[in-house]
Amino acid sequence: MQREEYRMTDSRPKPEAWLRGPIDGVPALLQPVAHALIQAVEEVTAMLAGFDDERLWERPFGVASVGFHLQHLSGVLDRLTTYARGASLDAMQVAALRGEGVRDDAIRSAELVAAFAARVDLTMTALRAIDPGTLTLPRNVGRAGLPSTVLGLLVHAAEHTMRHVGQLLVTVRAVRSERAPDV
Repeated sequence: MQREEYRMTDSRPKPEAWLRGPIDGVPALLQPVAHALIQAVEEVTAMLAGFDDERLWERPFGVASVGFHLQHLSGVLDRLTTYARGASLDAMQVAALRGEGVRDDAIRSAELVAAFAARVDLTMTALRAIDPGTLTLPRNVGRAGLPSTVLGLLVHAAEHTMRHVGQLLVTVRAVRSERAPDV
């Protein structure tokens, strides 16, 4: 798979993703989704550089751990794009969902960041393949079959991703600033 042009290759500051122009091949209505995901992977990559893996599962002030957020970022993109295709979750996706945030000291933050970047790559490929004429098609979400649309799911994927990136940023800062009790 071709690596996206949004990979950070040097230390020069760039404008935020939405100010860099359209993303090749992504339909116009999905550009904000693509920009949000590009911004997310860049911010996560930068904020986790040099992160102490021994602190990956700490929960400062009882909030979700850095490890949880990194796993959830990948998982939610996988699940929401699955629903956007009109498919249901498979057994591996359900198992991955159940495993989000479960402490595993063998996991390294760099692996989770790489998994998130790879999931963003897959999502960008999916965005490029979407026929804009299908954006308003209804889609069911979860076992309850809650109503949404292709566009609703993709916008929520971007919004939910950025919400967790913000939470991750605060958690990383809290973990780095003082030793939080192990939970």
